[in-house]
Amino acid sequence: MNNIQKYTKSFMAIFFIMLAVTLSACGGGSSSGNNSSTPSEDALSITATGPASDAVGVGTNSIVTATFSEAVNADTLVTASFTVGPAGETPITGTVSLDAATNTAIFDTSGGDFAASTEYTATITTAVESADGNALASSYVWSFTTGTGADLDSPTVTSTDPADLDTDVAINRNVSASFSEAMNAASINNSTFTVTDANSDAVSGTVELVGTTAVFNPLTDLAMNAIYTATITIGVMDLAENALAANVVWSFKTGENLAQGPAPVILGTAGNYVILAKAAISTTGTTEVIGDIAVSPAAESFITGFDQGRDASNEFSTSAIVDGHIFAADMAPPTPSTLTTAVSDMETAYVDAAGRSNPDATELGAGDISGMTIAPGLYKWSSDLLIVTDVTLSGDANDVWIFQIAGDLTVSNAVIVNLSGGALPKNVFWQVAGATTFGTTSDVKGIFLGKTKIVMQTEATFNGRALSQTAVTLDANAVTQPAQ
Repeated sequence: MNNIQKYTKSFMAIFFIMLAVTLSACGGGSSSGNNSSTPSEDALSITATGPASDAVGVGTNSIVTATFSEAVNADTLVTASFTVGPAGETPITGTVSLDAATNTAIFDTSGGDFAASTEYTATITTAVESADGNALASSYVWSFTTGTGADLDSPTVTSTDPADLDTDVAINRNVSASFSEAMNAASINNSTFTVTDANSDAVSGTVELVGTTAVFNPLTDLAMNAIYTATITIGVMDLAENALAANVVWSFKTGENLAQGPAPVILGTAGNYVILAKAAISTTGTTEVIGDIAVSPAAESFITGFDQGRDASNEFSTSAIVDGHIFAADMAPPTPSTLTTAVSDMETAYVDAAGRSNPDATELGAGDISGMTIAPGLYKWSSDLLIVTDVTLSGDANDVWIFQIAGDLTVSNAVIVNLSGGALPKNVFWQVAGATTFGTTSDVKGIFLGKTKIVMQTEATFNGRALSQTAVTLDANAVTQPAQ
């Protein structure tokens, strides 16, 4: 369970533990690596790595990091227990250190950079233990591939939540900032990410990095009708230890309301795309898409039906039916590495949504929510979910819905998913372990995190994001990214 889930924390029931184990075993766990065996409940675990598993275009001057689920015994984290080397070869020489404040292990090369255009494998062995003596259940192994040279570019903040000058912000929500690339987790802390009130007094809170998003979690609710200022300093760095070019500062004003439902799912850079898939995106008929679409690790040849053409930069393509850009893993840098990060963020978001606990209802409608009006909250089904008549999600602009679906989601023909009371598509999250199908002429809203395929049948209308770990299929659809 992700520890930023401020409003859904509780002891995890056995069912959810088994679900998490199942997802991990089939590759649905952290995208940062693979464990050869299932960890025990008390075992130390790794929650994120930098670079992410299968990352490409990694700067040759990058460090390698791994963030642990709890405090680590520094004496067990040494060069023998954290190694990095070319795939299948002897590990290279490096230094290993621990940032205790963020529970992050850091591997830095000694005497030079990584070789260019080379696959490296990082390994953290079971010799590493937590401060309480819990070891990793098995060695943690992941790989990444370097680019053609050093990364000399500063990272940027691509979005914040709340946005600058936002008003009527819920007093019980987190403050976050998403970055343009993978970041050094050890540099994201209470010194580099602060929130202050109108008197310049610091707000007490915890800070963590989730994917490519820094999250500030206030220890208590913010004051009503108050102005706050958030600051990300130049102490924040990417994996090549490039700092922000300047401090990033933004302000917002709270309202008087408490947001209902769980904390939103953090999408990170996956939220830059209206459609993101790992294997393929296809369309037939007269489709209209507003927003960027992308596939990775698949090549552009797996984007079909769009009649696209490459831009002169070779970094993206355009299409008459896409009001945005088309990206694929075989395009010119920095597109491949950007997409690797986005896919990693997509997988992190899926695991986050799937791991939320303490649902407001389980098996609502016995798997058929047709005709219902549903309040903000966390809802869970252990098998399929069916919607055969219109359904309404009723709440305001700060409220959140998360639907955890262990099977398939089917929205029947002509069905409308209505949002009332100011509810926004960006705050509705559908986590679907099976296939997702929107019937012909249906009208659906929300962020869809699909473990498998997402299929939009003829003339279905969609406002949200389709983020699939396999493929997305369109047929004369109107697809629009949600307003932020």
